[in-house]
Amino acid sequence: MGPLGLAYASSLSRMRDIPGAWRRTAAGAGLIDADGAARPTIFAEMSALAAHTGALNLGQGFPDEDGPVEVLEEARAAIARGMNQYPPGRGIPDLLAAIAEHQHRFYGASLDPAREVLVTAGATEALAASLLALVEGPDDEVVVFEPYYDLYAAVVALAGARLVTVPLHWPDFQPDLDRLRVAVTDRTRVILVNDPHNPTGAVFTEEVREEIVALAHRHDAFIITDEVYEHLVFDAPHVPIATLPGAWDRTISISSGGKTFSTTGWKIGWATGPADLMDAVLAVKQWLTYVSGAPFQPATATGLRLPDTYFAEIAATLRFKRDVLGAGLAAAGFDVSVPAGTYFTVADAGPLGATDAADFCRALPQRAGVVAIPLTAFTTAQHRGKYATLVRFAACKRVDVLEAAAARLRALAG
Repeated sequence: MGPLGLAYASSLSRMRDIPGAWRRTAAGAGLIDADGAARPTIFAEMSALAAHTGALNLGQGFPDEDGPVEVLEEARAAIARGMNQYPPGRGIPDLLAAIAEHQHRFYGASLDPAREVLVTAGATEALAASLLALVEGPDDEVVVFEPYYDLYAAVVALAGARLVTVPLHWPDFQPDLDRLRVAVTDRTRVILVNDPHNPTGAVFTEEVREEIVALAHRHDAFIITDEVYEHLVFDAPHVPIATLPGAWDRTISISSGGKTFSTTGWKIGWATGPADLMDAVLAVKQWLTYVSGAPFQPATATGLRLPDTYFAEIAATLRFKRDVLGAGLAAAGFDVSVPAGTYFTVADAGPLGATDAADFCRALPQRAGVVAIPLTAFTTAQHRGKYATLVRFAACKRVDVLEAAAARLRALAG
């Protein structure tokens, strides 16, 4: 493999190019308007609409129930015993050890917690620091699967690279492997993989994962994986790409405690991978937040050591919620893509007469008292028409909320 491309001095030397690169790439990704002003996120817009109308918010993906008592109590105990100052830059040793234990327990991976694990301010910072560490300049390309979590386009723009997308296809949201092979070239610096996938709820097939690794080798690219929904998979155990033959040396795997322990506001994430890649990520991360969440780090370590029954139960509970939501959407007249994981269900509002998902979602709070997110918020302008009538709903709410939302949505069928 080639050099990492982010020595500290070289990163400083190209700082002057970032504002121009940001404007060019952010405009192309639809993140800023013609005057260069930042556009509000669709999550902010729809959450404000929910608050204004009193609609049930199935838009933004955060739970409305607290996580396990053991985890919450450990955070309180850590505060009480004075763990309120800066933790070590890489993370507290016990959390580093717990993450390494977790990777071995669930995936058979053997990690050095002191060199191959890094604690971050949520998966968001891990993704940003990883991309900024590995991308060298405007000739580099980052391949993502579209629709994509909106952070990806923003950080690729900040890094000054070019975003290259591979469309996922309704209703199972798997990529066409021939399109993937065309997208990944010798200009590809990073293949960014979100599996389980937000916003579609897809879990990539074994064939897709293996092709990603093969293409990374063929074109000497890195792989960054976003695996925050790793324990919210419904049909089979999660398989990290880093565990596939030939993948470890070029892969940064990212996850967090937010989705697994219903603590999205704590922002405790982590990256794992070879020591040289972790050193490169740390070189960026230490100039972003430096450290984060001191009392939440031992609490997250407690969560990672919960018994297997906890992890099985959270997946089973969300599977049940998925089914409640999916049945309600089908009864309302939507065509429904059944997700294999994550918080989310995508439904086609075309059978209800929709032609534009954004317009449909803006009207939905008044029509049915429910808020959702248009899938077009996660796409490039080039492919927006492919997803024109698709809408994302979040199932990570109390069952009574989902049942109430289903009852409200049935009004659409009448």
